[in-house]
Amino acid sequence: MRTPLVIGNWKMHGTLVEARALAAGLRDGLKRPRGVQVVVCPPFTSLAAVSEILTGGPIQLGAQTCHHEAAGAHTGEISIPMLAEVGCRWTLVGHSERRKEMGESDQLINLKLRALLAQGLTPVLCVGETAEERRQGLTFTTVEGQLRAGLAGVGTDEIAKTVLAYEPVWAIGTGVNASPTQAAEVQGYLRGLLSELASKETAQTVRILYGGSVKAENAEVLLAEPEVDGALVGGASLNAQSFIGIVRKAARIGTAAKE
Repeated sequence: MRTPLVIGNWKMHGTLVEARALAAGLRDGLKRPRGVQVVVCPPFTSLAAVSEILTGGPIQLGAQTCHHEAAGAHTGEISIPMLAEVGCRWTLVGHSERRKEMGESDQLINLKLRALLAQGLTPVLCVGETAEERRQGLTFTTVEGQLRAGLAGVGTDEIAKTVLAYEPVWAIGTGVNASPTQAAEVQGYLRGLLSELASKETAQTVRILYGGSVKAENAEVLLAEPEVDGALVGGASLNAQSFIGIVRKAARIGTAAKE
């Protein structure tokens, strides 16, 4: 049984004061979530402060990206040991905004993913097609290419420790989410690829999240799909009550599935 996972990606939002207030609101509102796992990914400047607030509670800390080298002359970058030191246990890799704005290649994303696994953090590999790729019928081709490249050279045991996130680029920040059917179709395809890249048993254990305009109003119908194992939440994670609402819906579905 795959426990639902809800990740809040705060992106480039929030001063220290705002981050502390948001983290405190989440901590107080989610003291004992059952049937769901919760992670938040603040900006680098807020990681230490948020870590202090969340320490000892059920909400775990993640980062939005990392550098694949442990140290070196990489101005402006943050290493995995630095993230681990402030309490990060998760890191997003290959988010579409990093691919587009920072020009991150599949090869670079693979280096990051492998480095995270080697150093004991959980990578959340993001894949997804653009609106034009979907119009041209290239959705499966695109996500398959990103998945295969992202997991190149990664063994079955390591794939089992990885989380995937299907985030159609056309749904991110647009207010237009993929339908439950669209999300389930692509995520089912990704699970089939995992069976090929690892094993059927491993594919059934890997969690595949949906990301793209997830909010409290649409979370339940998306999370109700058997192939959707949780959500990667952007804008709605910046409001404590909105994010808590999504987490609670995931928890209800996760608890019901176990009964």
